[in-house]
Amino acid sequence: MTALTSHSAAVLPLRRWRDPAAWRTTVDVVAVLLAAALPWSTSLVSILGVVMVIMMLPHLDRDAFWRSLRRPISIAPLALFGLALVGTLWSDVPWGARLYAVGPAAKLLVLPALFYHFERSERGVWVFVAFLGSCALMVVMSTAVAFDPALALKPNADRGIFVKNYIDQSQEFSLCAVALAYPMARFVGEKRWLLALLMLVLMLAFLANMLFVVTSRTALVTIPIMLAVFGLMHLRWRANLLILLGAVALGAAAWTVSPQLRQKVATFTSEYQAYKEDRATTSIGERLEFWRKSLHFFAEAPVIGHGSGSTRHLFELAASGRSDLASGQVISNPHNQTLNVAVQWGLLGIIILYAMWLSHLLLFRGDGLVAWIGLLVVVQNVFTSLFNSHIFDFHEGWMYVMGVGVAGGMMLKARLQDTSSKSAAA
Repeated sequence: MTALTSHSAAVLPLRRWRDPAAWRTTVDVVAVLLAAALPWSTSLVSILGVVMVIMMLPHLDRDAFWRSLRRPISIAPLALFGLALVGTLWSDVPWGARLYAVGPAAKLLVLPALFYHFERSERGVWVFVAFLGSCALMVVMSTAVAFDPALALKPNADRGIFVKNYIDQSQEFSLCAVALAYPMARFVGEKRWLLALLMLVLMLAFLANMLFVVTSRTALVTIPIMLAVFGLMHLRWRANLLILLGAVALGAAAWTVSPQLRQKVATFTSEYQAYKEDRATTSIGERLEFWRKSLHFFAEAPVIGHGSGSTRHLFELAASGRSDLASGQVISNPHNQTLNVAVQWGLLGIIILYAMWLSHLLLFRGDGLVAWIGLLVVVQNVFTSLFNSHIFDFHEGWMYVMGVGVAGGMMLKARLQDTSSKSAAA
């Protein structure tokens, strides 16, 4: 009897090693942990990203994966990474700088793997729930830090920042707040009032933190756009009109009671005036200067750009005046995704970038929570990339990869099941 028990104990791990379902479950768990870690840690996300891909390999269906790679939604991100890699060949900067510039695009390689895996997984929603729950906990910590800055893990952090920075945090909170609009509207329509109230409380918690604790100007610009997308896609014109009137009233009230909001909005004009009058180094002034110079660099090499990693070298050559003025700033990121790509890889890079965004937007046509989350992730990334290079930034780039990859795989699975149902019915 003891021998049989020992034999069973030895065979069980071997069976699980050979069980594809066990490996899929492991990948699901790692993806959930990655989503939960995203608001808190960069190193943990990097580690879990590598582990997640490795866990997919033992039982990878090579033929099915190859077919998945030939879809436009996979070809475009792979092509953008490939262009970054090939672009090292015509860059004039040292090889260390060339290869370093390839790194930010490497996370795009995870997208096809996520499409493949979550087309087969049953647990994609777990990833979104983990991210939402983690961000809700971050709201609590952010509010606590606003009252007691000593609680912050990051030294000399901005007000209300427990870890990371206000741009990353605002991206998370604005995405969660607007994403909750869809389930809340559905629960109201189904008269499931308790769940609708829970969605409303969570939404207001995210918005209140951004209004009264800390927010980014990018979030202030993009939240109305994301809400407009939701209204146009999911509500009737009367409901949209009521929401618009309510939003105006809420905005006026928030303006009255939130010094944080008034201060953020006021910086738009004050920083622009400082830049126009004295070429001062302000956030808006720097962006305008970066964009002006980047357009000039693009005009110099419009087809294939100056090569990977060339941006900083070009800004060094173009720097003029004192380093405390906007014209004297040297950077490797022009704070605009299109210009970031255009300077390094020209019109070819822009075409691939926009093809990726378009293919991912088209992937999320249709109704349902998953389609809404995927669409919202793409829309947020497109519009925030007007002011930042959010595909290549670590935090926002991983938000895009995980959001589009998981939701995209779930959409592919739903369409496959729908096609199979129609075929069976015929």
